[in-house]
Amino acid sequence: VQLQASGGGLVQTGGYLRLSCAASGGTFSYCAIGWFRQAPGKERELVAAISKSGANTAYADSVKGRFTISRDNAENMVYLQMNSLRAEDTAVYYCAARFAVYSGTYYDRPNEYDHWGQGTLVTVSS
Repeated sequence: VQLQASGGGLVQTGGYLRLSCAASGGTFSYCAIGWFRQAPGKERELVAAISKSGANTAYADSVKGRFTISRDNAENMVYLQMNSLRAEDTAVYYCAARFAVYSGTYYDRPNEYDHWGQGTLVTVSS
């Protein structure tokens, strides 16, 4: 599976962005997906994850209530709607995929994922 993330940019505090992750070259609908981010000098961390069916999701505590992950298996797309953005959300955001046996399983650690997109930069200015 090849992944391409897009939708990043510069936004003011309190604003919103919608990131997209387009998948190709594989059986996207069999994959659990995660959005991760990495800020300068920090480790890559989970932002949100979604099972292959889309029924189950998980979020980092820091983004709960502000971010929403969703997927469209018919279009091979995953989205991350980010609202009420804060300066601390500034990072490069990556989407990742891995094959999942069970429809309801999601994964929350970077080393559990096999396929990564190239990243898209989100900058939130205060």
